[in-house]
Amino acid sequence: MPAPTTRPSTRATTPLAVREQSAWQLSGSVELRPEPFGALAYDFDTRRLSFLKSPALVAVVRALSGCSSVAEALDSTEVPDAQRPAYLAALHDLATGGLIKERAS
Repeated sequence: MPAPTTRPSTRATTPLAVREQSAWQLSGSVELRPEPFGALAYDFDTRRLSFLKSPALVAVVRALSGCSSVAEALDSTEVPDAQRPAYLAALHDLATGGLIKERAS
């Protein structure tokens, strides 16, 4: 499974760090459209389009809202332990772009 890559939009605010024990979800203004390379993420508030270039990362992002933590989402999508730092970095990029937001666990 290749390491995920993203190209999120940037916003002025810096989010909290995405940690395995924290709970996150797709932002309410963001829709994902499946594509062969992964997905297009469109934010209806900012009108920004971002690319998720990994189907596996898309699966993790979709799993976030139904899981109590990032670790549970990574487990449920079978991300190997060795690749978790790359996924956490990709999720941080998505949070920085406002595509995902932290929620109460």
